[in-house]
Amino acid sequence: MSAVENHRTATVERVTSESTVRVSLDLDGTGTSSIETTVPFYNHMLTALSKHSLIDLDIQAHGDTDIDVHHTVEDTAIVLGDALRQALGDKRGIRRFGQATVPLDEALASAVVDVSGRPYVVHTGEPEGQQYHLIGGHFTGSMTRHVFESLAYHAQLCLHVELIRGRDPHHIVEAQFKALARALREAVEPDARMAGVVPSTKGAL
Repeated sequence: MSAVENHRTATVERVTSESTVRVSLDLDGTGTSSIETTVPFYNHMLTALSKHSLIDLDIQAHGDTDIDVHHTVEDTAIVLGDALRQALGDKRGIRRFGQATVPLDEALASAVVDVSGRPYVVHTGEPEGQQYHLIGGHFTGSMTRHVFESLAYHAQLCLHVELIRGRDPHHIVEAQFKALARALREAVEPDARMAGVVPSTKGAL
C-alpha cells in the first residue's frame, strides 16, 4: 500500500510552563491552514509554509510572549516537527529528497531537504545584522534559523537553506520559508515508482 493511500496525518500537543501548542497536519492536503501563534509575522510564515508545501496545517499556540516570543516560536516549531515525523510514518513510497529555489522581489533563497532520519541543518547567506531585525514588531531575525533547527531536528530532516541574495528583512525570511515549503512538498510527495518501498539502500529511514 502506498503512502498516499494511508492518508498521512498527525496531531501533537505539547504543554509546558512556557507554552501550550497543538498542531494537526495532513501531508496529503491542499495547503489550507488555520494558524494562530499570537506572533503575527510567524503566523504569516507558517501560512506560507502550508500554502506552498500543500500540507494542511492547524496550529494553535500561546505562551509567555509577555517575556519574549522565543519560547512560543521555538515550541511551535518543535511540535510541528514532531507531527511531521509522525505523519511520515516509516516513509515508504516518498520521494525523500526535495529542492527549491524561490524568489521574492530582490530576495532569492534555496532549500534542500532529505527526509533522512538523521537531523542536520546548514543555514547560510543571511547578511550581517539580519539576526537583529525585529520584523512585524515581534519576530526577531535570529529566530529564522532557530525555527529551521527545531523543525528539522524533531522531524529528523537533513536541511540546507541558503539565502542567495536579499536586502529587505521581511523578504529574506519569507523567501526562505517558501523555499523550504516547496522543497518539503517534493520530499514528502508519494512516488508511484517507489510504492511500498523505503527509499534507502539500508531499507529504513
